[in-house]
Formats: sequence, structure tokens, C-alpha cells
Amino acid sequence: MLATASALFYAEGVHAVGVDRIIAEAGVAKATFYHHFSAKDELVRAYLEREYARQRESLEAADRAVADPRRALLGIFDVFVRNTTAPTFRGCPFANAAVEYPDPAHPVRRTIADYRRWNRGLFRDLLAGAGHPEPEGAATVLMMVRDGIVVGGSLDDPKDLRAHVRAVVAGVVDG
Repeated sequence: MLATASALFYAEGVHAVGVDRIIAEAGVAKATFYHHFSAKDELVRAYLEREYARQRESLEAADRAVADPRRALLGIFDVFVRNTTAPTFRGCPFANAAVEYPDPAHPVRRTIADYRRWNRGLFRDLLAGAGHPEPEGAATVLMMVRDGIVVGGSLDDPKDLRAHVRAVVAGVVDG
């Protein structure tokens, strides 16, 4: 059921997909859905938490692949570029959901905020490991770069995107 909901939410948007459709496409009984989730928003949070875990694993693997924090950051941004230029890319699930849940106090938005804090913290820690004099501020800049990639990375010719992103990230890392 979560896999079905995740695919539908990502392809069509959270509010565009109703619980009845998820139940029908997942082939489960309504009682089964409500046994696991008391409301659709809980399913949306589970979808985002699953994506958070997937991205965390992917980015931490890119970090572990090299011992040098600078190279790790470049590798992480390579992952962002590769993901956003894939033909199946339909935007960042967190940015997409944030648009549909504008209230920052909503539980879905709190899940998004948790993901963003983790992401910024990963950048900050790598920047500190690379000897950056202001890792907190530089991590915020890298979050803005990340946001630009996941929002606009698929809008223009992807051919040069990796080189441009690497130049920007290297500039931030090198201070």
C-alpha cells in the first residue's frame, strides 16, 4: 500500500490522489488501510519518511565512498544532478509536498523540516571536516544550491548542469 501511494503521490501530487484510489490500486480493503493509517496525512508522512530514509542512505553512501569531505560533497551534489536529470524525475518529493502543505506546523511539514535539518547538518559536518571557516552559513548556501537543482535541474539542458553545479559547490567549499 505504501509503495502504491508513494508512486501515485510522486507522479500526480498528494492532494490529487484520494484514499479510495490508493486502496483500489493497492488491492487492499478499506479496513486494512485504516488499520495502518488513521488518516491520509499519516500515509503522506510515511511516504516522506520512506523517501527521507532512501535519500539518507544514498547520500551517506556517497559520503562514505570517499575519505575526503570536499570530494564527498561534490559526490553528493553529483547524486542530486543525476537524480534530477533522470527521465523519471518529477521534482523533489519534499518540495512538492511542502507546496501542498503550506502550514509549517502541520505534521507533514515537520517531517519535511526534519529532512532539511538532516540534509543541512550533513553539509555542515562535511564543510567543517573540509576546514571551512563558516560551515553553518556555507551549509545554508549549499541547501539553496540543492533546492535550485531539485526545482530547476530538469528544466534546462542537463548536459552542462553537472559542471556548473560542481563549480558552484567547489566555490562554496573552498570559501
